[in-house]
Amino acid sequence: MTRILIVEDEPRLAQLVADYLTHAHFETEQTDSANAAITLAQSGRFDAMLLDLMLPDGDGMDVCKAVRKDSNLPILMITAKVDEVDRLLGLELGADDYICKPFSPREVVARVKAVLRRAHPEPAHDSPSLKLDEDRFEAIIGNHPITLTAIEFALLQTLARHPGRIWSRDQLMDEIYQDHRVVSDRTIDSHIRKLRKKLTEHSADAHYWIGSVYGVGYRLETP
Repeated sequence: MTRILIVEDEPRLAQLVADYLTHAHFETEQTDSANAAITLAQSGRFDAMLLDLMLPDGDGMDVCKAVRKDSNLPILMITAKVDEVDRLLGLELGADDYICKPFSPREVVARVKAVLRRAHPEPAHDSPSLKLDEDRFEAIIGNHPITLTAIEFALLQTLARHPGRIWSRDQLMDEIYQDHRVVSDRTIDSHIRKLRKKLTEHSADAHYWIGSVYGVGYRLETP
């Protein structure tokens, strides 16, 4: 069974994430120590690590740097820091993804699965198709319809035209607001969060996921 190391100094949050991962058929182990995290991560027993940046005995950035010296273990950083410099620094140190608090545990599970798929691609197999129904503003994954708002539908339709392509916020605004109204980056981010939540809730295996490329934009990740 796939094993996930959870490095988090908030016991309730760590247990909540562990419960969701267990429900998704992962095994988990928890620690709140930077030193223990390095030892456990280098043991070869784990398939991915969820790493909080603020730890009682050290900095998660230092943990990431130490692990990256001799391991390709997928690392998902979790932090309350939202400054873009922190995000980019984390990714430059070798993190595979970056999750800001507060977050949905469902989102964490989906991101863990996405990172594991990238790290260990499986042989080609049939995956549920994504269909878009313009008349009903519905996305259909396999046989599961997902009701979307007009803006959410336009966002998904745009991203789905070129799966894997990174779209900047400005490009997405130009595509979905044909009247060229002035909206902020935060508006796009808000719609993306809601759309991502709907895709996660209705696609148990997170076959389709909207990935973030920090400082650049968004892309649709597909099977």
